[in-house]
Amino acid sequence: MKVLSVVGNRPQFIKSGPLSVALRDRGIDEVVAHTGQHYDRELSQVFFDELELPPPAYRLDLKTPDVDRMQTKVAGVVSTERPDWVLVYGDTNSTLAGARAAGDTPVAHVEAGLRSGDLTMPEEHNRIEVDRIASLLFCPDERSRRILREEGVTGRAEVVGDVMADANFKLAPIARERSPILAALELEPGHYAVATVHREANVQPERLGRILDGLGQIEGPVIFPAHPRTATVARSRGQAPGHVRMIQPLGYLDFAALASQARVILTDSGGLQKEAYWYGVPCVTLRPSTEWKDTVEVGANVLVDDDPDAIAAAAAGARMPEDRPKLYGDGHAADRIAGVLISL
Repeated sequence: MKVLSVVGNRPQFIKSGPLSVALRDRGIDEVVAHTGQHYDRELSQVFFDELELPPPAYRLDLKTPDVDRMQTKVAGVVSTERPDWVLVYGDTNSTLAGARAAGDTPVAHVEAGLRSGDLTMPEEHNRIEVDRIASLLFCPDERSRRILREEGVTGRAEVVGDVMADANFKLAPIARERSPILAALELEPGHYAVATVHREANVQPERLGRILDGLGQIEGPVIFPAHPRTATVARSRGQAPGHVRMIQPLGYLDFAALASQARVILTDSGGLQKEAYWYGVPCVTLRPSTEWKDTVEVGANVLVDDDPDAIAAAAAGARMPEDRPKLYGDGHAADRIAGVLISL
């Protein structure tokens, strides 16, 4: 059996790592196509290096989020490789391009069935369309499978857990042991905040300005590894406010060490909301909605949108619940996915 895995951004590189190992262990031939949607080294190649992933067979190097351009190139790879399955991850434009490019080849969607309910987000449209294209839908939890059933999605849905948990459970302890990032930044565990902002809506100048004003009101250091696009807009406003320390993007191990020892995480990333929960670090989400609703329902995550005072207040009051249920799997999702694929 041969599968074509289409990846293009940071969370997809992390998710593909455990699954690549599981596919290989089952004797499944995996071909990886990297669209180049994220092309900065710290957002791309560094993850292949640190997670010890085999190099992609195809580096499309498109340096664009444009779905049509990616679709054309991925379709060429599908035609050349003739895989049994096209495997796509999450909700990015690379995900949508890979699903559309598959043509007559069946699509398997990892992280299927998630919904934020916010159709102003491009990612929500991507999730909905990819789930309708996919023949095989790998859901992180029962809520996701129920959503697919309620929407009348016709593909086969399997609850397998979250492959990101597989990487997190294995690599977070290694990161804390090996990374020198806290010493380099002169930080003490539990005495700083970590912030990330990258979504298109949040990097518009006025909105990003309000978010930065909120971060500037937080007591103690706020470490802000900035996506290149975010950094450009932020610097156009002048010096970062308050205790906000804007730094270059970090590799996976350094970032895992930094985030997992923070007092609070503030982010617009879906993946980091989950990682915060697994780390046991409370999260403040800089969006009006989230696809990871369970983290909000159990009190580990607070939605604040872009109101500066609400951001500062949520960060000050952020706490993890004492009784924290296990969410999104047990760290064995990749093996379950490989098992389903080989059974077919």
